[in-house]
Amino acid sequence: MSETRESTKPATEHTRTANAKARDGLPFTDRRDFDDAQRGFVATLDIPVIRRSDGLPVIDVTAHDFVLETDDAPDTVHPSLWRHAQVNHPHGLFEVTDGIYQVRGLDLSNVTIVEGDEGIIVIDPLVYFETAEAALALYRAHRGNRPVKALIYTHSHADHYGGAKAILSQDDLDSGRVVVIAPEGFLHEAVAENVYAGNAMSRRATYMYGPMIPPGPRGHINAGLANSLSNLGLSTLLAPTDLVSATGETRTVDGVDMVFQMAPGTEAPAEFLIHFPQRRALCAAEDATHTLHNLYTLRGAQVRDAATWWKTLNQTVQLFGADTDVIFAQHHWPRWGTDDIVTFLESQRDLYKYLHDQVLHLANKGETMLEIAEQLELPVGIAGEWHNRGYYGSVSHNAKAVYQRYLGWYDSNPANLHALPPTEAGVRYVGLLGGADAVLEKARAAFAEGEYRWAAEILSHLVFADPANRDAALLQADTFEQLGYQSENPTWRNEYLMGAQELRGGVRDLGAIELATRDVLAAMPPEMVFDFMGIKLDGPRAADTTSSIQWSITDAADDDAATYALELRNGCLVYTAGKILDQPSATVSSTRIALAGAVFDASETGVDAQDIVIVGDRATVTGLFSLLDDFPFWFPIVQP
Repeated sequence: MSETRESTKPATEHTRTANAKARDGLPFTDRRDFDDAQRGFVATLDIPVIRRSDGLPVIDVTAHDFVLETDDAPDTVHPSLWRHAQVNHPHGLFEVTDGIYQVRGLDLSNVTIVEGDEGIIVIDPLVYFETAEAALALYRAHRGNRPVKALIYTHSHADHYGGAKAILSQDDLDSGRVVVIAPEGFLHEAVAENVYAGNAMSRRATYMYGPMIPPGPRGHINAGLANSLSNLGLSTLLAPTDLVSATGETRTVDGVDMVFQMAPGTEAPAEFLIHFPQRRALCAAEDATHTLHNLYTLRGAQVRDAATWWKTLNQTVQLFGADTDVIFAQHHWPRWGTDDIVTFLESQRDLYKYLHDQVLHLANKGETMLEIAEQLELPVGIAGEWHNRGYYGSVSHNAKAVYQRYLGWYDSNPANLHALPPTEAGVRYVGLLGGADAVLEKARAAFAEGEYRWAAEILSHLVFADPANRDAALLQADTFEQLGYQSENPTWRNEYLMGAQELRGGVRDLGAIELATRDVLAAMPPEMVFDFMGIKLDGPRAADTTSSIQWSITDAADDDAATYALELRNGCLVYTAGKILDQPSATVSSTRIALAGAVFDASETGVDAQDIVIVGDRATVTGLFSLLDDFPFWFPIVQP
């Protein structure tokens, strides 16, 4: 097929030179990770494509087989990233140590299965129901149909709980046959991150993980934590029944002893590590993986605390280092050997401490966020280890995260205090540079010289000033593409290539990626559902409406929180637990799940189809729900 203006492009000479130079100084003769990633392999899927019930694919575990075709990276891929994709490639069921197994490569995360006296403990059930179901079936095909005795969430990110209902049912929990163990604060943090900002975060995740980018040397190479992210499956959630709140707490399930180390504020707001003393094994959750992790994730989330992170890993060494023969995480592959594990943990500890301390060192010398990110480099003793390379986080955006955590987005330069938004700034910059043709001429010259970052910056002004300018959009796509080809970090590559794809072909509606599903909302306590109602409320439309509703939850666990006063005023929805209104416009009673379902529907008729009883002015209730918005998923990112 002949190449069109919208096709992917080859690497330019500048990109070929940059990628060839990137090989210098990296220890490519070190093959230890390749051996570790294959160690303990049992089997993989007979049918490589995992599908939804309607037949649509969720993931194809063979889609990245092309990375095994040659050890030499194509000139469109950074050689360090190519190596990481090869090491990250193995998929299937693996034996970690006696009685501990992992299924890797079926999703962004790993599911770990610990065998007990009679059954199994399942740790982190992947992103979606479909992939978790396939992983459990793969395990059982080779280890037998052992019953699940417990489900554990190591932390509050969606790729560690979304497949919960493929492992257990609500009836399993209600019967008391099984337990769901999680760190204190898990449910609130899971909802706050994945529901409150879930729509925007999921849309941004399409850039970070690039599931719509076709795999190949000019396309998707890796997702950093795994080959790729599953896509468009069913996200589920079962609420925890047992919360761990302190380091040193223990649990014994089905004869398996577990010791927990709390790690809130590290990779997730609610997180713990788990030591299995009988197996001399340590589950590091997501705090020690084979990459520099994110202090700020490109999909958007709370900035993580590098100081807490390094101190946690330092404590891990003291608590468990001498008593551990194997360490495994909920991404990547394990490491074996006590001395090596201690060295690995200390190296990762030093990584986060160096970033933390040196960003603040430079900030206290007056350097700004962008200046620090541009100049900060890791010492050879840290950067020379493959597991400290930037395959998920990067020194650049993590340095900005440390700065943001302490000093915020503002650099104290008043010129940046009230800057113009992109479209208005774009119009003025284009005029200042002599018009669209002049900007294009300057951008083409920068592109020809390999100055892709500068070309991208000036073209962004033109694209936002004149979104109909096709030449600008296509040149920006070519520019992003070369930046992606030169990126060691796969999430940076995905960001650039996804931007290029949408500039060339437009934003395509492929169906929303929903983390705020009805199932997830049903696991939320009423306060969080009311919080989400407030987020969905269109404030300007609601600004002139005043109403009050007494809402009773008929199946509330706490009688004191069984009734809520809802007051719509000044464009916001205020709720107060336990408050009794003197003269509410309406009184409503419902189950917690019915409330969640109505909010999920977010329409004035949403209450009609629910098990909701309304007494008084029904129009008040339907009017409130008519003011709730459904959020569009495929909003534009690289164009206005």
